[in-house]
Amino acid sequence: MSTQSNMVKVAVVGGEGIGPEVTAQSRRVLDWFAAKRGVPMTLREAQYGLIPYLATGKVLPEDTAEAMDEADAILWGATGGPETTEVPAAARKAGSLLGLRSKYDLYANLRPIVASPALSASAPLKAEVLDGVDFVIIRELTSGIYFGEPRGIETLPDGQRRGFNTEQYTTNQIRRVARSAFELARTRRNKVCSVDKANVLETSVVWREEVIKLHKGEFSDVELTHLYVDNAAMQIVREPRQFDVMVTGNIFGDILSDCAAMASGSLGMLPSASLGPVDRFGRRKALYEPVHGSAPDIAGKGIANPLGSILSVAMLLRLTLNRPEDADLLEKAVQTALASGARTADIAEAGAKKLSTVQMGDAVLGALDKIFAKEHA
Repeated sequence: MSTQSNMVKVAVVGGEGIGPEVTAQSRRVLDWFAAKRGVPMTLREAQYGLIPYLATGKVLPEDTAEAMDEADAILWGATGGPETTEVPAAARKAGSLLGLRSKYDLYANLRPIVASPALSASAPLKAEVLDGVDFVIIRELTSGIYFGEPRGIETLPDGQRRGFNTEQYTTNQIRRVARSAFELARTRRNKVCSVDKANVLETSVVWREEVIKLHKGEFSDVELTHLYVDNAAMQIVREPRQFDVMVTGNIFGDILSDCAAMASGSLGMLPSASLGPVDRFGRRKALYEPVHGSAPDIAGKGIANPLGSILSVAMLLRLTLNRPEDADLLEKAVQTALASGARTADIAEAGAKKLSTVQMGDAVLGALDKIFAKEHA
């Protein structure tokens, strides 16, 4: 990568399954912004998963680790799937995505939920329910039950097996992700909904109390409400437009964001950004990825929806490169492509032409060219 101080370093890691296919379209978009808009970035591609494991014995080889370590931002594709049975569990764990989140302390996961009017016919929820939906779920990403100790599987004296995991949160872990939510809300509609299960879980009692204390002490100008997670799931389906910023713990955020995907038309439409702490130079490590998994059932067929990955690039432009105008341009291009009828199989109405992954990339790039030409005519 370039050592020029003004160049933002981006590691592009396609990963497994459909990851390389959708990330290839995001790479085309990044190249477009570098060429047409002069975005100051250098890109370095690296491999992850089964292919490098067969060559090196590691799912996360040294070259890839180096690329991600030195990068300001990581554009990630996907990981997992049946093919991972060829990789021993210990090797998989050594290079896991959970491990990367912990290594870089990517504690705040932002998942925007925006309903596209162009997809109202193919969305599973009614058009009137989706009208005006635009909110962000912030999921705490490096604590909670996915990281808590003790955990394991044991055999009891009577021969039964027992699996156990530990859900736990500290004051600092709660406050820093809640602070991210309040700060984001101040740039939007100034509303935060904190989701927990404080009627049952002690962890959630602490979560709610700490969110309330932080709100009272630093963010009393922001409207704060609370929902239990089961009610939150219902409200996301019943009236998603009521939300602006939703903040919650790791496991609740994992589940609710997939539920909320139905308010955007498809899981393939959802981008995300995982952000670390701000350092003394004002920079923060970030990993951008579509919310969907590796989808091994369609991997290699060239039919995956790349829009979740492409919209993750829009988040990269906004949050790491600090180029909100370029982020707006890319999001506008995606909506323009959808409005023109561009559809991959997962978002296609009955009888609609289904584009390949590359053709959807072509549609977005074509929309970018048209908007750019119009603005510079």
